[in-house]
Amino acid sequence: MHKDAARSARATIEEVAAAAGVSRSTVSRVVNGSTAVSPEALAAVRAAIERLNYVPNRAARSLASKQTQAIALIVPEDTTRFFGDPFFAAIVAGVTGALGGSDYLLNLLIASDDPGDKMTSFVRNGGVDGAIIVSHHTSDAFIDRIADAVPVVYGGRPVRTGPGDYIVDVDNVDGARVATQRLIDIGRSRIATISGPLTMVASVDRVQGFRSALADAGLASFAEEAGDYSESSGADAVRRMLASGRPDGIFVASDLMARGALTALRAAGIRVPEDVALVGFDDSSVAVSTDPQLTTVRQPMYAQGEAMAGILLSLLAGGDPPHTTILPTELVVRGSA
Repeated sequence: MHKDAARSARATIEEVAAAAGVSRSTVSRVVNGSTAVSPEALAAVRAAIERLNYVPNRAARSLASKQTQAIALIVPEDTTRFFGDPFFAAIVAGVTGALGGSDYLLNLLIASDDPGDKMTSFVRNGGVDGAIIVSHHTSDAFIDRIADAVPVVYGGRPVRTGPGDYIVDVDNVDGARVATQRLIDIGRSRIATISGPLTMVASVDRVQGFRSALADAGLASFAEEAGDYSESSGADAVRRMLASGRPDGIFVASDLMARGALTALRAAGIRVPEDVALVGFDDSSVAVSTDPQLTTVRQPMYAQGEAMAGILLSLLAGGDPPHTTILPTELVVRGSA
């Protein structure tokens, strides 16, 4: 190509992205005036645009700037877990409640994996204006590609966090500490836990709170078994525990798993709370469906959904909401401990 022709050729958005060291979608968001870009990325993109004399395609820019008036609630779980756990119903209700006074529609996207990139492509190709992501795991790599394309609010702390992330969470460490302390206070000393999957930050935090309460009381952990927040996994965890000994108290990281644990203890001829005391986590409808009803840690699930949607609406309106919102938990004492 002739030198003059080369100089007159327009730089592409891909060339700007490469020069700035960011993704194509980040350049697109800067060009379209999105607020969901870190100051560092913004400065790098603007410098690359000036250096390369990049001129956005007006038609593409006009198309990209159109709003869908829709947001996505993305749940990286299988449908059995989603529809079987009251936690998600409360989150959806909170999100829907917050969107009631806005023009935004809610798109629910459920996927334990996105191997075909259908969901990711839908979001990245302009299907929604922003996303709320809950129940994420270390293996959910597609989340990063979504966060690169649209403003995102996370329910719970993601495994990989950055200074620009927006997070709504509960104090999982303190909630687990309080739950374990309840078992200590009623005289239990062989205390075990059934955690959620350790690929999730909330699960790791609840184990940390459990261990912290035991350490403060001079006690060792009797046993630690991991479940997947399902009822059957709670039952399976108890059966594994009983194969090597019997605790006198168990902190279970969700009410559903606690109900499974209660069923397995009963099947083994073990009384709750006389022989083994149980404390759950959530204070969902499950907690009052058992006999005895569950002592549990209440997390404000509806308020979490409401807060996540409110923060995302603020971002989409060009606002400056807090990056981290931590909601309190509280112990609800019933018959199981």
